[in-house]
This record gives sequence, C-alpha cells and structure tokens, in this order.
Amino acid sequence: MSPSIQYTQHDGLARVTLHYPKRFNAMNRVMWRQLRDVFERIQTSPDVRCVLVSGTGAHFCAGGDISEYASFRFEEASLREFHEQDVWGALSAMLACDVPMVAQIAGNCMGAGVELASCCDIRLSAESAQFGAPIAKLGFPMAPREAALVSQQVGELTARHMLLEAAVFGAPEMLQRGFLSRVVADADLPAVAQASVQRILSLAPQAARLNKQTFRALNRPLALINKAQAATQNESTDEPLATLLAGAYAYAQGAEQREGITAFLEKRAPKF
Repeated sequence: MSPSIQYTQHDGLARVTLHYPKRFNAMNRVMWRQLRDVFERIQTSPDVRCVLVSGTGAHFCAGGDISEYASFRFEEASLREFHEQDVWGALSAMLACDVPMVAQIAGNCMGAGVELASCCDIRLSAESAQFGAPIAKLGFPMAPREAALVSQQVGELTARHMLLEAAVFGAPEMLQRGFLSRVVADADLPAVAQASVQRILSLAPQAARLNKQTFRALNRPLALINKAQAATQNESTDEPLATLLAGAYAYAQGAEQREGITAFLEKRAPKF
C-alpha cells in the first residue's frame, strides 16, 4: 500500500493512522494534504465524537520524508508552499478541529511527529518512545508557525534543546516536562488508548466541542499564529511572527540544508 493517511469511522470514533511503515511513518507531501482533508471532514461530521491518531506498526511518525526533499526544498517559493500550504494546512486543520483527539505514540516521534502530537488533546505514550526534532543535522530550521506550536506545547526550553542541540528525549522525561499525559508499558499502550477513547465517547459530545472552542479562544500563542497566517493573506496585523514569515524561507538555496539533506541521503556525516 502506498504512503497514506488511513481513515476509518465507527460508533463515533474516527481512527486516523499515519501509514508509511517503510520510513517509520514519515510524512510526505501527499500525506500532509490527505491529513488536511481528513480533519476538515471530521470537523463537519456530527457523528464523530473522538479521534485516535496513531502510526502503523511500531512507530508514530519519524518526521518528514527526506527522500523527497531535494524536489522542493532548494527553491524559496516551493519551500514556502510546502510549509505554509501542505504542512501548516494540515496542522491548522487539526488545531481547528472541535472533536477531542487522542494521540497513541510509540517508537519514533520526531519532527513532524512532535508537531502532529502537539495538535492532540491527550498524548499517551509507550515507555520506549523517543521525541525530538533533530533537523539541525539536516541544515535547516523549523518553520516559524511550526516552531511556535511546538514551543508552546513542549515548552520553550525543551524546544530550544530539540532544535539547537538536536536533543532527543525519552517518554519518561517528556512526561516530566509536561508534554505527555501518561506513559505506559509498550504492550499496554493500545489498551490504555482505547480506554481513554471510550471515556470520551461516553461523555456529552457537544460539551466536548464547546470545551475545545473555549480552550482555543483562551490560547493566545495559537491566536498569534493565526494572526500571522492572516498577514500572509494581506490582512492587517502587526505581529512579529508575520514579519518573520516574510523572509522565513530565503535559506532555500543556501549551502547548509543542501549539504545536510545530501549527506543524509548518502548516509554520511554532514560537513557544515
């Protein structure tokens, strides 16, 4: 089966599964676009009362599909389109979704995986799961809106370690740092996630949607992200993030990310 976002719905539960087992469920461009479509569909589906987000097999999401990066990352316009349309289009659809979301996290949760988990309300993790965003090894930064989202959810200090030091953290430490709701033995994760889902399904769905709307209204950091998004659409705003976005992808033709991505694909250490 081709890399895809698998979607099923039954008895009020929508299962959203990242499916790219060959690459530990790394996200490619098609999957980002599919994910946006899926969550826009969920948002308008009155029968959906809970969403369970997971990955196929032993991993949640290992990041982005680096094998396709050379086709768009080295030109500013295509790089901007990837982050602002494909990636942020999907993440913003998740953030705008009023249905409670449970993340079932196992194995690798890196880069894009951390971003996807950051959009979920409840994060349940296997004890052996690993978290990070070591994209500095690839020679490029995290896109501004994505960095704002991750920083808000994992905490600014943790985000700085992930992005500036390429630090990778285990699940117990991410629980201590406040990113995870619960860490359980690997074998227990599916049952624990299912129990969480069942508790949500047993409660009032309209109350859950209203609670999520309230959380979103009170969440000022995400409000700033949305204002910056409006700025890219020529709407008036004076937010600093909007200014940052104007030149955020000018590094596209620079030597660092070209070397980082090339080195990864050639299975050698980069020389920055």
